[in-house]
Amino acid sequence: MKGFTPPPRLALSNEPLPITRSITIGEGVSVKDLAEKLGVRAKDLIARLLMKGVMATVNQSLDFELAKDLARHFGAESEAISFEDQTAQEMASLAGTTVETAAAAAVTRPPVVTIMGHVDHGKTSLLDAIRETDVAGGEAGGITQHIGAYKVKITKEDSPAFGRQIVFLDTPGHEAFTRMRARGAKVTDIVVLVVAADDGVMPQTLEAMDHAKAAKVPIIVAVNKIDKPEALPDRVKKQLADRGLMPEDWGGTTVFVDVSAKKRTNLNLLMEMICLVADLQDLKANPERPGTGTVVEAKVDRGRGVVATVLVQNGTLRVGDNFIVGNTFGKVRAMFDDRSKAVEEAPPSTPVEVLGLEGLPQSGDMLLVADREKARQIAEYREQRAREATLAKSSKLSLEGLAEQIKTAGMKELPIILKADVQGSAEVLADTLTKLSNEKVKIKILHTGVGAINENDVLLASASNAVIIGFNVRPERKAQELAEMEKIDIRLHSIIYELQDQIKKAMLGLLEPIIKETYMGRAEVRETFRVPKAGTIAGCYVLDGTIKRDSDVRLVRDGVQVFKGRIGSLKRFKDDASEVRNGMECGINLQNFNDVKKGDVIEAFVTERIAAEMGVA
Repeated sequence: MKGFTPPPRLALSNEPLPITRSITIGEGVSVKDLAEKLGVRAKDLIARLLMKGVMATVNQSLDFELAKDLARHFGAESEAISFEDQTAQEMASLAGTTVETAAAAAVTRPPVVTIMGHVDHGKTSLLDAIRETDVAGGEAGGITQHIGAYKVKITKEDSPAFGRQIVFLDTPGHEAFTRMRARGAKVTDIVVLVVAADDGVMPQTLEAMDHAKAAKVPIIVAVNKIDKPEALPDRVKKQLADRGLMPEDWGGTTVFVDVSAKKRTNLNLLMEMICLVADLQDLKANPERPGTGTVVEAKVDRGRGVVATVLVQNGTLRVGDNFIVGNTFGKVRAMFDDRSKAVEEAPPSTPVEVLGLEGLPQSGDMLLVADREKARQIAEYREQRAREATLAKSSKLSLEGLAEQIKTAGMKELPIILKADVQGSAEVLADTLTKLSNEKVKIKILHTGVGAINENDVLLASASNAVIIGFNVRPERKAQELAEMEKIDIRLHSIIYELQDQIKKAMLGLLEPIIKETYMGRAEVRETFRVPKAGTIAGCYVLDGTIKRDSDVRLVRDGVQVFKGRIGSLKRFKDDASEVRNGMECGINLQNFNDVKKGDVIEAFVTERIAAEMGVA
């Protein structure tokens, strides 16, 4: 072809070319794509890979280290870039947008607010009052078990923020869900710290503060339950001021609002303050670009398949969009808002339930609209890398690890199969239960999953002698029948601290009880008498303590124990005695033992069986 200049033919050599340029390498880059970036023929790259002992085709994905090594050999420095960043750059260049034009297209978006605070301080009740719904009524024990996201519109006409919208994330209050609460803070713009006026600052209140500060987001304090007669809102202000949250009316910068979820006091004021703080942050997003967001929660629904709660953070997510999210991909088949109403599109700062995923994503994964084939390729590459990392972690064994295995060979093990209703709960519960392990009992999580307990779970439990724990899920009918037949223990829970308590008791049950001896007294044999039918009677003098009729005894001769057993009879003169005290004489007959000699010492003690204790972390 006229005017076509073929790429230079490179001689196969181990000598690398001098570094003359810099390129970016995307995640899971194929041999063909890398060859185009380097300006060389794909077969030259494949030949180089063969010299390194790697068999590859033109469409094969390469990990970053290998791609970087190839690029260096062909004279290019390389920089890794995630698929999400690469796609964003490509979309910007295709649209011909610059930073200035992208900023001009951006519009103000609703703020995303995370509600945090100590357990039972009224977080969900406050959100219920704002939403005019009853979420807490449906939660086990009144405690939120997983993250919910809700969009609220200010409807009070005389409010300066009338018509504006706020997105609320309600995170669990229990301390075991610390990781989920931290995850909630990562996608948030403002944290509302709920503190009960009658209870004050508690440990989880301080945890929530730390998460908010780590995420570098502004904090608004909602002092709840001010309607109670024992409420002391000023005490709360002082406690938080001592920890760095100085109220505005005390000369500080932190907004405090006294509210009552029960009486619906100052709820509009709280929302107005949220809007005011949001305005100071100048929150903007571009609804015209393809949607990006974060998975807040994911679960497997029997009728609908994998369902992910996604908070759209930029762009607009539409039904029919192809996307990649973490190690999986999919196409938006349907979307539902926080009130289960079907929607066709989700603009920025909108929480929606998304149907159409090929696999179960992790909470916190980023969702990105992308070409389906590319999304599939990257998802498969990530899945493969994750699988390789898991295998490497489980198969590697060092000498130190072997020594540790030998050392812990006598450790008791409690194998558990864990099933939960949503991915976030399963992940956090697995971490929580694993942390209960100590040097005496190790908790081994054999399998975690989402959805109902099925026959495969029961078969695995049967093969490994494990306990099945269901959190907010039930066993299928066939699984229940199989479990009864196989005598598999299935425990169902809906409140996390009850589950923790039961596991601790189960761990204690694995340990042998401790046998403790309590010293009672000591008697010296001064004379021995042979009595027909009774055997040898030792005439003794009690040196110290008390010898009791029901005591265990040991016979010590020259410092060596020659007998351990029980007293057959104990007499004072001719009468039976229940006990003989220090300084008294008595006659002792030992059960099934007659070889008693003058000068022997009889020690009395009581044996107690004490339940084993564990210093659970």
